[in-house]
Amino acid sequence: MGEGHFQTLNALADALRQELQSKKFILLHAHNGTGKTRLSTAFKDLGKESDADQEIELRDTLYFNAFTEDLFTWDNDLEGDTKRKLKLNTNSSFFSGLESMEMDTRIRAFLNRYVDFEFKIDTTTWEVVFYRKVRIQTNADITYGRNTMTMPQIEAVFKSHRAATIKISRGEENIFIWCFFLAVVQLAIDDDGTGPYNWVKYIYIDDPISSLDEHNAIAVAHHLAQLLKNQTQKKAVISTHHTLFFNVLWNELKNANRYVLSHKPSSQGYHLRKTDDTPFFHHVAALVELYRVSREGTLYTYHFNILRSILEKTASFHGYKHFSACIKRADGDDDGLLHTRMVNILSHGNYSLFEPQEMVDENKDYFRTILDQFIDRYAFNSDLF
Repeated sequence: MGEGHFQTLNALADALRQELQSKKFILLHAHNGTGKTRLSTAFKDLGKESDADQEIELRDTLYFNAFTEDLFTWDNDLEGDTKRKLKLNTNSSFFSGLESMEMDTRIRAFLNRYVDFEFKIDTTTWEVVFYRKVRIQTNADITYGRNTMTMPQIEAVFKSHRAATIKISRGEENIFIWCFFLAVVQLAIDDDGTGPYNWVKYIYIDDPISSLDEHNAIAVAHHLAQLLKNQTQKKAVISTHHTLFFNVLWNELKNANRYVLSHKPSSQGYHLRKTDDTPFFHHVAALVELYRVSREGTLYTYHFNILRSILEKTASFHGYKHFSACIKRADGDDDGLLHTRMVNILSHGNYSLFEPQEMVDENKDYFRTILDQFIDRYAFNSDLF
């Protein structure tokens, strides 16, 4: 396909399908508002065949986009305010393997990488409930021995490990849906032609990680790439506005065709430009993001993790053994350890992915000092900032 101009999204979607006859993966980078979601819809619609009554008989694309997330809706129990459930729209073929394929176990294998809550899918009511395990102290003294426990002992153990149902946050909901999708992808990949997802020929993924920070964007991209490249049956298109996510996939999926998609109303069409000779550098993109949030004041603890990662990459590039070589010594710090220790301490910790903790003002000042001196010392293009 190469570079080109397309008058409509249908024409572009058809070109992508033609290219996948000889390629396994296509990566698209495009800013929000370009038409990525509409392109994914056009792509999957081209794979549908309907009968005389306009009922869909055949399809060939398993897709993830904003419409996928709409298949999951909350029932917040407005009257009782206790029984909150995520309901599944089972009219969609997306859920065709839910009853017979032990989806709880399959989803949990992906979900446990990112979150600490539990869930249960009820396939009779097509609902999902979420909970976190909490320990409740009891007065019962239970002795675990060779003998069978009595009923009061069993009840006491049950009470002490009671699960509290919860409503998960919007970010946690997004990652649950994403892991649900990955479990379906795995089923489609493993299908021998007789399973509920034997119709899947193409996988189309549009922006799955809009709510994740930089560190977890890397993790999600890496996990996705491992899942896709370790199989030979399915072709995939992945589109995103996230530069870091795109760059990780660019490096993981070595044989993919990579494009930048742009659209201007004045041009009355869509333009593809190959990026094989000009890949994005995610450490530079992350550095620009750190500079932006440092000026806005919206600094969170995980930003020290990102800064440390950039320092380590720079140290490795210059042949230093430790990232401290890339940190300018503070005035009055004869040993040159103050800022290094700050980065060491504040880049370690079990920080929540979806409830990030804001830095205190003093640490924000340290962060800005280390970042600004690093940018000055290595003469990055000032136009970036």
